[in-house]
Amino acid sequence: MVSNDCERRPVIGLPTYAERTRFGHWDVDSAVLHRTYIDMVDRAGGIPVLLPPTGSARPELIDRLDGLVLTGGADLDPSRYGAEPHPATRGIRPDRDEFEFTLFERARAAALPVLAVCRGLQLVNAALGGTLLQHLPDVVGHTDHSRSPGTFTVTAVRTRAGSRVAAIAGSELKAHCHHHQAIDTLAPGLIASAHAADGTIEAVEAPTDPFLVGVQWHPEENAADVRLVRALVEQAATYGRERTR
Repeated sequence: MVSNDCERRPVIGLPTYAERTRFGHWDVDSAVLHRTYIDMVDRAGGIPVLLPPTGSARPELIDRLDGLVLTGGADLDPSRYGAEPHPATRGIRPDRDEFEFTLFERARAAALPVLAVCRGLQLVNAALGGTLLQHLPDVVGHTDHSRSPGTFTVTAVRTRAGSRVAAIAGSELKAHCHHHQAIDTLAPGLIASAHAADGTIEAVEAPTDPFLVGVQWHPEENAADVRLVRALVEQAATYGRERTR
C-alpha cells in the first residue's frame, strides 16, 4: 500500500482558489481550498501540496509532482470552448483558467496521473476540444445536481461496464454533486464512464492515457470512500518510482 510509511509517499498537486478570505484578525487575499481535498489525499496515502494560480504553470512544477487532482470551483470562461456566456454562467476566475489549463496541458504531456473533480472534469473536456452545457437545468428540467448553494446533493450514478471508473468504484454509487454545468459535446479521446439517471455525464476517462479520470461529483465529500483518490495515489506512486529509476 502506498500509505506505508516505509515507502516514499507520492506528491499530489491540488490547485487552489485565489480569494479574499477572513481568518483570525485578518481579511486578506489568500490561496484557499476546502480542507476535505487535503484530508482525502492524505487518507489515500499521498502528500497534498497546494498550487495557487500564478499565471501560466511552469514546466518545472510538473517535475515536482507525482500526481494531480484538478479541483472544483467556479465556472470556466465559455470562450475556452468557443461559446458566449449564458446568463447563469458567473463567478469566472480567469487566473485559475490560465493556470489550470496550462497545468493540465503540461501534466498530460508528461503522462502525470490526473484525477479531475467537477470543474476539473469540465476543464479537461474543454481543453481536449469538447463543450459544456452552461446551465444544466435548462436541459434536464430540474436542479437535482445542485439544489442550493453550499450544499451537496446525493445523486445515484451508474458506471459503464468495463471502464476504469467501474473497476474502481463499482457498478453504482451515491455521488455528492454540486454543479449546474455539465459536458455537452464529449471531447475526442474521452469516453463517458458514468451517467446520472437523467443522462448527465458524471464521469469520463481517457483509455489511451496511463491515468486520466474525471468525475462530475465530489469524492472528497465522502470521507468513508477514498477509492478514486487511492487509485490516483497508487498510480502516482508507480509514476514516481519509474521516474526516479
